[in-house]
Amino acid sequence: MNKINKSKTTTALLLTVTLGVSTSLPFATSLFNPVAVMAQNSQFQDVSSNYWAAQFINPLVREGVIAGFPDGTFKPDAPVTRAQFAAMLQKAIRKNQVRSPLKFSDVSTNYWANNAINNAYAMGFLSGYPGQIFRPEQNIPREQVLVSLANGLNYRSNQDVNSILNFYNDANNISNFARLPVAAATENKLVVNHPTLQQLNPVNNATRAEVAAFIYQALVSQGQLQAINSNYIVGLTPTVNKSRLADGTNIPVKYEEQKILLTKDETVPLTLIVASDVANNGVVIIPRNSKIIGELRPSGKGTRFFAQKVQVAKGKTYNISASSQVITKTETISKSTNFNNLLKNAALGTAAAAAISAVTGDKAIATEELLIGTGAGLLATLIPQFLGLNKVDLLVVQPNSNFNVILDKDFVIN
Repeated sequence: MNKINKSKTTTALLLTVTLGVSTSLPFATSLFNPVAVMAQNSQFQDVSSNYWAAQFINPLVREGVIAGFPDGTFKPDAPVTRAQFAAMLQKAIRKNQVRSPLKFSDVSTNYWANNAINNAYAMGFLSGYPGQIFRPEQNIPREQVLVSLANGLNYRSNQDVNSILNFYNDANNISNFARLPVAAATENKLVVNHPTLQQLNPVNNATRAEVAAFIYQALVSQGQLQAINSNYIVGLTPTVNKSRLADGTNIPVKYEEQKILLTKDETVPLTLIVASDVANNGVVIIPRNSKIIGELRPSGKGTRFFAQKVQVAKGKTYNISASSQVITKTETISKSTNFNNLLKNAALGTAAAAAISAVTGDKAIATEELLIGTGAGLLATLIPQFLGLNKVDLLVVQPNSNFNVILDKDFVIN
């Protein structure tokens, strides 16, 4: 064997072990496995414990997805070729084929990564160039790695693509073919940017450390590895969803009457009106004059409003989980109460109306115009329980002042 061919064979064997790829090349296992095992059980000379990508690299080495070099280094800043990336994919991700393998004109059957390239193509991770060319020795840019992972894992963005990509300071440098997949990769937390979180560097050649980080995050997204806390993962904090209102958001409301009177044990259906637009980043999610449908329920020593539905424009109704604070303010009703003032701009729960009628002996106040809840039909059956009382304390709810309706869970309009 001449010196050139011997050098090529040695290089192919080294790459095979370095990338952890099974191969039929002779003596690869016996010659190089001791080195790979050593690397997997010791710290690389050039990957310190506080190196930014150590958290991504070391678990992948332990899983056998990647390995170091015979000299005990990892070479984290070295570029990755398309063939090397295909080899990493073959070790990292198991997936059914979505298309038949393609014979690339520049990848011979005895090329060290031929099998890995065929698998990466068949699984939908990598494609070739016109003329059935693969360019296996070409360094792969960062955006191509992200495109490969997003496409191969069938990730699609559920948010506005431009809004997602505008997170990056260099979004204009993202190639047109890569914009949709990179947005999907971002949304699925595959993107790791070091040292600047908002700098994607899409056309820069991907380094071994960066590819390790991308693959690690892809495996996290598939539930195969545990998520880690790194300041360089884009989307570690959830990205803004402009169709979402976060729990804790206040919904300003109003009511046609100034106050509602009810007993402490009474449940009263109630529909409130949204007093002003509720928006997220300038996008209105719940428009002004939408209806919040729910009920007042006994809660502790008072009553509390629980929202169940929100009816927005054109009658569209969505489930909602929101509630008010507990209202404990009371008003004492007795025979000496000024009923004109009491009932002015007021709504009555049916039980409250029965209590007023029993205490005052005045049945005329229980009109349909004032009642909310089950109505006059139940009024006669409720009055006896209040007969003989000289006074009764009723809860007073004033939706138009000091009444907070807060989201208990995120509210999303699809």
